[in-house]
Amino acid sequence: MANFSDIITSKVRIKILELFYSNLKELYHVRGIVRETDEEINAVRRELTKLEKDGILKKEPRGNRVYYFPRPDHPFYGDLISIVAKTTGLGKALIENRNKIGKISFIMFSGKFVRIKDRKRDEDVDILIVGDIVLPELASIIRVEESKRGKEINYTVMSREELDFRKKRRDPFLGGILGGSRVMIIGDEEDLVN
Repeated sequence: MANFSDIITSKVRIKILELFYSNLKELYHVRGIVRETDEEINAVRRELTKLEKDGILKKEPRGNRVYYFPRPDHPFYGDLISIVAKTTGLGKALIENRNKIGKISFIMFSGKFVRIKDRKRDEDVDILIVGDIVLPELASIIRVEESKRGKEINYTVMSREELDFRKKRRDPFLGGILGGSRVMIIGDEEDLVN
């Protein structure tokens, strides 16, 4: 499996990017980042300065602390979210266990799920999984993430044939899933949508 370290060689930078892009709502100060990443403070400061200079992170003084957070207007914002979703947490677990889960064609996370935003409606789908799936294996992996997040993950599983049938019929349920923003964990987005 490809890792974030295949693209970025600084392990401290990888840890910082994974921290920020897997917790998009959080603001972190230097000592908090040091605690979370378990890295030396000078290495963290050096990487934060570089990431801020490159426009990936923004800093904001509040009281006697300086807080950092991702800049949504950066051209790589969506790409970094996608990469981190695949290399951490549930995305990483699904990719690592793909052979146990079954023959997977696609795994898609909704944009709201990746950004840890609440669903507008309870029936909105967080994850779409397409293929011949071993449901108990998938359920056990998702339960682990549910316990970490402290809330239920709404996921839908369908076969490739069902996906194709629903697309031909312009099924409103599938249209609602595919109509929103998404991050592809496994499979090609173009193949999923068309």
